[in-house]
Amino acid sequence: MSDLPQDLLYSEEHEWVRANDDGTALIGITDFAQEQLGDIVYLSLPKAQSAVTQFGRIGEVESVKSVSDLFSPVSGEVLEVNQEAMDHPERINEDPYGQGWLFKVRLGSADELGKLLSAAQYEQFLAAQDH
Repeated sequence: MSDLPQDLLYSEEHEWVRANDDGTALIGITDFAQEQLGDIVYLSLPKAQSAVTQFGRIGEVESVKSVSDLFSPVSGEVLEVNQEAMDHPERINEDPYGQGWLFKVRLGSADELGKLLSAAQYEQFLAAQDH
């Protein structure tokens, strides 16, 4: 798991957050999540200008194997949805931390970031799931 980006924060639902200095954040699913899902074929995401709540259900991702709920790791207002990922869900499999990002939010509360896991904590969480 050493290829896990160290500059991101992670949720136990396998989403990542890249917090920006301007009070916004990009959200996506982790490499672990996309591997578990297999080939992603459909994505349902919140609309721009909608409000999301930390750890609240915000959509779903469908793969050839299953349908899984997506949860927002932070609260805030959705500023933008990655239309490229909506049109080409395989981008999430190919580049989950880059072109496969899901949506951008204006953070409701920076304090919520403290409820997320660092890369090292997320690695420990994944290791504990294996046992």
